[in-house]
Amino acid sequence: MRKSALAGWLLLAPSLVLLGGLVVFPVVYNAWLSLFDKHAFLPVQRFVGLGHYVYFAHDEEFWNSFGHGLVYAGATLVLQIAVGIPTALLLNEGFRGRNLLRGVVLFPYVIPTIVAVMLWKWLLNDSYGLVNHLLVAFGLTRTPVAWLGKDWIMASLVITSVWQFFPFVVVTYLARLQTIPPELYEAATVDGAGAWRRFRHVTLPQTRSVLFVIVLLRSIWMFTKFDTVWLMAGDGGVSRYIRTLPVYAYARSFTYLQAGMGAALAVIMFVMLIVATAVYFRVFEREEAIS
Repeated sequence: MRKSALAGWLLLAPSLVLLGGLVVFPVVYNAWLSLFDKHAFLPVQRFVGLGHYVYFAHDEEFWNSFGHGLVYAGATLVLQIAVGIPTALLLNEGFRGRNLLRGVVLFPYVIPTIVAVMLWKWLLNDSYGLVNHLLVAFGLTRTPVAWLGKDWIMASLVITSVWQFFPFVVVTYLARLQTIPPELYEAATVDGAGAWRRFRHVTLPQTRSVLFVIVLLRSIWMFTKFDTVWLMAGDGGVSRYIRTLPVYAYARSFTYLQAGMGAALAVIMFVMLIVATAVYFRVFEREEAIS
């Protein structure tokens, strides 16, 4: 029995070492680093304890970044679901060209982020962008809209992100739709249920678990999204109107060269996500018990 257990642990050892080196150690080291006022490159550090956390509790830039992150994650999550689920329902129907359309829908998700951002920055440019050209041509506005200016930069960021990431919702939801037994829809049709009632009483209950996963993953990924936000505005100019916590952490670490503060911001985000995930699981389990 002991030999079998030892053999099992030996077989697990490479995976455990890899997990510890790639996941556990970085998290622990980052938490330790957040307790020091450390230069990003020079071997200069000073122990400050919880000083960084106290500083951020009163830091206006931190709270602005936190607010921008909530707006960005919330808006993109809602719109991705609002666009993705109807698209998945459409692609689940049988019609000519369905397979081709499925491939087209996946296109935004497979292109590099930098390409997607550059494409939308060109489309939304106030001087030569296609979007402004169409708006003026159809008489929807008399002057070009400064989509990349301070008033519209958040909306432009949300539009870009929704376009790029809604295919994830489509693929995930469509995969679950294809496993629903057709007999359930046939029985609902016989009972006189229309399209909306079939969706409400058959599709939604059957896809509830996958919706839970979609909301959880997309909210986490969008709240921690760095590359799209950074590429949209960088670290100057209008960036302060869309700066989220990941971008703020990067700026603290590599612009201000305050690695300790950047690590503290990473720890704060980690704790936020753990708490939000725990609450989300608790609410979902409670609703499951009620239903």
